[in-house]
Amino acid sequence: MDDIYAIIPVTKFKNAKTRLSPFLTEDEREKLLKVMLKDVTDTLKKHVDKIFIISRDEEVLSYAESLNLNTILEDEKSNLNKALKQAMKFCKGKARKIIIVPSDVPLIGKTNIQMLIDASKSLDFIIVPAKGGGTNMIIMKPMAIHTRFEGFSYREHVKAAERKKLNPQVHDSFFMALDVNTAEDLGEIMIHGEKTHTRKYLKELKVNVEPHRGSERLKVTRAD
Repeated sequence: MDDIYAIIPVTKFKNAKTRLSPFLTEDEREKLLKVMLKDVTDTLKKHVDKIFIISRDEEVLSYAESLNLNTILEDEKSNLNKALKQAMKFCKGKARKIIIVPSDVPLIGKTNIQMLIDASKSLDFIIVPAKGGGTNMIIMKPMAIHTRFEGFSYREHVKAAERKKLNPQVHDSFFMALDVNTAEDLGEIMIHGEKTHTRKYLKELKVNVEPHRGSERLKVTRAD
C-alpha cells in the first residue's frame, strides 16, 4: 500500500473562472487554468506517490494525461463532493492517506507540503482553510469523512471531522489560502509567484500590479 495519493477535482477549462472575464478572455482563462494545474501537480509530484485528476471533461483528462498524471472519469450526473467520493473509493485500500487539493492554488509550492505530509503520519485530519471560508487542502484517510465543498466548507469539514473524533488540525497558510478567482488574486500571484508557470504566463499577458489605497489593496492592470 502506498503512503499518500493526491486527488485534484477539475470541472472544465472552457468558460471557467467567469469572474475574471472582464480582465481575461475565454482563451486566456483556459490557459490560466492549465498553467495553474501544472504548478499544483509539479509541486505534488515531489511529495506524493500518485496524483489523480478526476473530471467529466475529456479536454481536462487529455491535458492531465499529457502531464503524465493518472485520470479518473467522473460519473455522470455527479457533483464535486460525489466526484471526490468516487475518487476516494478508488484510492481506498491502495493509499494510507489522501490529500485533496483544488487545481487553482498556484502558490502551493511555497507551502511546506512535506511537513504536512510528515505530520499526517501521526495526525488523523489536517485541513488548510481558503479565503472566504472555503477549504484548499485536506489530508486524511480515504473516506474518513464525506466532503462538503462549496459554501463555507472549512467550518463544515472541521465539524465533520470532530463528529468522527478525528481531532482536526488546522494549518493556516497564506499561500495555500489563495485560490484564484479575481484580478486582485492575479496581483498576488505577480507579487509572490516567482518561478511559477502561472506568474510567467501572467507576465506574457502583460499583467501589472501596484499598491492601491482604494477599496482594494492592489491595482491590477494590463499594459496595452
